[in-house]
Amino acid sequence: ALGGTACVVTGQPFDTAKVKMQTFPDMYKGIVDCFVKTYKQVGFRGFYKGTTPALVANIAENSVLFMCYGFCQQIVRKIVGVDRKTKLSDLQNAAAGSFASAFATLVLCPTELVKCRLQAMHEMQLSGKIIQGHNTVWSVVKGVIQKDGPLGFYRGLSSTLLREVPGYFFFFGGYELSRTFFASGRSKDELGPIPLLLSGGFGGSCLWIAVYPVDCVKSRIQVLSMAGKQTGFMGTFVTVVRNEGERAVY
Repeated sequence: ALGGTACVVTGQPFDTAKVKMQTFPDMYKGIVDCFVKTYKQVGFRGFYKGTTPALVANIAENSVLFMCYGFCQQIVRKIVGVDRKTKLSDLQNAAAGSFASAFATLVLCPTELVKCRLQAMHEMQLSGKIIQGHNTVWSVVKGVIQKDGPLGFYRGLSSTLLREVPGYFFFFGGYELSRTFFASGRSKDELGPIPLLLSGGFGGSCLWIAVYPVDCVKSRIQVLSMAGKQTGFMGTFVTVVRNEGERAVY
């Protein structure tokens, strides 16, 4: 929980800029321009819009992910036909992490939807897509329930699954491969904090390089659906690439 809190507090301004640029690329020339305009228009607190749902999402996702990881490792063992004592390969651990992420998606999607809408609310108003925005977590939650009902929180679920399942295959694959590299024949459980930190960073890089275009489409679906019905993943992806070019999803 403490690690997740630290991650959100330090990374939230960058995540906010990411969501703003993904959903409204024409408004910003780059991350510096996004930071400057956000500060001028909304102030410092604009960088921390959606922090509460981001904290809930981070804690809930990691709790479910690592709770299910061991269970999914056992499933992989049964599939490949090895006993409980046999250590899984890096590829098999990656598959287990990928399976576990499917469970985490169910708690992640609703909180991410609220977070993304809060982060891009100012841009939705500036663009004229909505007349009056919601500036608090509760107002966004209430708006979703009134407009779409409880299932409205799962807008973008397929996109979230398409991001999480392959994404965590690359994360756990990169993480385990990196730990194997640092262990150099020793037990990976003996690694110190620095190798573990670097391994986690490498795994995270593998995840985002692999699935960033999917995340871009997910952000658009979850944010722009405030203004009306939004097409699904493939429809949104094709529209973005056709109208804005392939670079738009990056």
